[in-house]
Amino acid sequence: MELIKKYFPDLTALQLEQFTTMGELYRHWNAKINVISRQDIDSLYEKHILHSLGIAKVIQFVPGTEVLDVGTGGGFPGVPLAVLFPLVDFHLVDSIGKKIKVVNEVAGALGLTNVRAEQARVEHLDTTYDFVVSRAVTRLKPFLGWVRYKIHKNGNNRLRNGVLYLKGGDLEEELAEIKDKYRIFDLSDYFHESFFETKKVIYVPK
Repeated sequence: MELIKKYFPDLTALQLEQFTTMGELYRHWNAKINVISRQDIDSLYEKHILHSLGIAKVIQFVPGTEVLDVGTGGGFPGVPLAVLFPLVDFHLVDSIGKKIKVVNEVAGALGLTNVRAEQARVEHLDTTYDFVVSRAVTRLKPFLGWVRYKIHKNGNNRLRNGVLYLKGGDLEEELAEIKDKYRIFDLSDYFHESFFETKKVIYVPK
């Protein structure tokens, strides 16, 4: 929790309470339904919550922005972002129902009225959004194929509408596969822990 306060010092009392409670909730639910690896649960704040909030170092979503989180798993990056941006609407989808159950339980316990979680495949959604976010669910090329037509053209944010993709490691080969323009944000520019040395946000505008 100290990591969150370190990098996001302007949180409200409610947000501090929600982020504190978030750790307890994930430990509780992960013991019942495994959505985070057992070895990672002790570094939940660094490897999952703060990693998710890396997107907030790239963009400050304006109120009313609509965000789709694809392959959310247990709710990352969507749930931490929903706490940070309470006036932004988040639709979290995953094809595995038990993961969506955890998301709904956590979001409900945190009082997040800006989160809607659904067991669904992104290809079957018929709505569009300002941004699509995700955390390394697959290679970028097929992912962009899934979500290309799920993004509105017009938006009000500093960045043009598009995809914000959390990914780590050497991405040279993977990025060479896509023809879209993109921009890379190194999370090591914002977070100084060794975990973030190779972690990036790939931004692909519509």
